[in-house]
Amino acid sequence: MQPKELLKRKNSRTPPAVVDVRTGFEFKAGHIPGAIHAPAWKILLKLARLPADKNAELVVTCEHGPRAQIAKGLLGFYGYRNVDLLDGHMSGWRQAGYPLEK
Repeated sequence: MQPKELLKRKNSRTPPAVVDVRTGFEFKAGHIPGAIHAPAWKILLKLARLPADKNAELVVTCEHGPRAQIAKGLLGFYGYRNVDLLDGHMSGWRQAGYPLEK
């Protein structure tokens, strides 16, 4: 999903859940407002607090992409059917000047 589309959809009636798989330090330094913090290792061990609805729309992000790719695969393996990656990831979100929450 393109950052511009996510920004627009965040204010809609049915916004996707943003799943940020970065470390706690990275997440605390700034994340997409309302994002769920779910490091990839927590997803792997089924410790992450994720939507119970396996059909929920999820947009996964990390800093540059590799962790998000891994998390997307894990989420698919665990039955989530509507998972997308944020194009450009967090580095692209910041470069676009979109809002961050700390």
